[in-house]
Amino acid sequence: MSDQVNLKAEKRDGMGSAAVGRLRRGGKIPGVVYGSTQDSYAVQIDANTIKEILRNSASQQILVNLQIEGAKETNKLALIQDIQQHSISGDILHVDFNAVKEDSEIHARVPIELTGDPIGIKQGGILDTLLHDIEVHCLPKDLPAVLQFDVSELDIGDSLNIASVEFPEGVSTSLDGEVLIAIVNETRAALSEGEDEEGEGEGEGEGEGEGEGEGEDKEGGSDDGKESS
Repeated sequence: MSDQVNLKAEKRDGMGSAAVGRLRRGGKIPGVVYGSTQDSYAVQIDANTIKEILRNSASQQILVNLQIEGAKETNKLALIQDIQQHSISGDILHVDFNAVKEDSEIHARVPIELTGDPIGIKQGGILDTLLHDIEVHCLPKDLPAVLQFDVSELDIGDSLNIASVEFPEGVSTSLDGEVLIAIVNETRAALSEGEDEEGEGEGEGEGEGEGEGEGEDKEGGSDDGKESS
């Protein structure tokens, strides 16, 4: 399970681009808290604090205990649902918080971490990762920080799919069991080397066939010559 992080916030009243600009210049980031059983309302959080939280997490979807100054509910369990960032600078522009309940199932994307060295790599293969995160369903208390799957037994041509991995207790996904997570393929160099060897073998066979044919023609021509004399 991922650790729940305490995050201080303040209820925000100022709206509009001018107010948001002043907020960001003051080291704050605007956000909104919403949920299925409550009205949405605006908040502001410290920019450095949210950056530090994200820096120490493998995922952007993090469960936090919001401590909201000025709100009716000063403490709220929420999932960081979405983070808007500047396309060039990468600065955080806005954060969406999805308020959740401890006894209600949540949906969140959890990053995948592949562990172990596949057997196939030692034989010249390469590990291709096809999924980097998975959407899971679970209670907030069961939300994992990362999903670790062992690939050490994969040989060249072997793959790891959803059906072949074990999820933590209380965690599930709606993905089809045949969806691939990773596969060990032959490298292009190995494939090219195999094609070259095959081509050389075919060339040798063709040469032998041509030589035999030429010898038979020559012998046949000699016999014809003797009979005619």
